Parts: sequence; C-alpha cells; structure tokens
Amino acid sequence: MIIFGTRGYLYQLAVLTLVCGWCGNPAAHTLRKRVTKFTLFFVPLFPFSTKFATQCTFCGGEQLIAKEQADQLLAQHAAAQQGNPFGQPPGRAQAQGRGQSGYAPGGYPGQAPGGQGQNPYLN
Repeated sequence: MIIFGTRGYLYQLAVLTLVCGWCGNPAAHTLRKRVTKFTLFFVPLFPFSTKFATQCTFCGGEQLIAKEQADQLLAQHAAAQQGNPFGQPPGRAQAQGRGQSGYAPGGYPGQAPGGQGQNPYLN
C-alpha cells in the first residue's frame, strides 16, 4: 500500500502598509507565500503549486497577486528596512554633508563638527 498526498506550507514574507482593496483603509498587510508539496509516505518531495497573497489586518480581506508583484513588494520592503524609502539611491544625504539623521556631523543642529560645543537641549 502506497500512501501519497499533498501538504500546504504557509510562509509570511513581510508586513507592509498598503491601502486595502476591500475596505479602503490604509492598514498593515501581510505578504504570504503558500507552497503545496507532493508527499509520499508523509515525506514532502517536491512543490507543485506556489501562490502569493496579501491579507489586510484590518478587515481580513485577502487578494491573490502575481509572483512579479510579490517580488516588487518585497524589494520595496527591503529598501524601506535599510532606511532607503521608495528605493532612492543610497548616499544622497551623505553627499550633502549630513548624516542619516539629517543633522550636521556634530550631532545637534548648530553644534560644531566633531561634537564640540554646547548641547542646546541640555541647557
């Protein structure tokens, strides 16, 4: 007797802030990947179906998306996680002589470079 079947695996890839197509609210959405694998004697052998979907955390609405759109959303999420919103090229703030916080290299607005001078927030 041979026992075979399928088993589904659900992977959460990212949590994104999007406008929901169901409720119209800007809310967090989970980007999920569902992989269905063929099993033989309860051992998963190979995947035969892969689907991507986003689910709204506000209303619970789920929308299937294409692999290309999922890859694009993941790339935007990765760029935002690295402090690089909307995929802007890195180093733009440093090219203007400012750090990532937008302040002068001294650390506080109006402070001399190198950290010397008074801290206006401690007076």
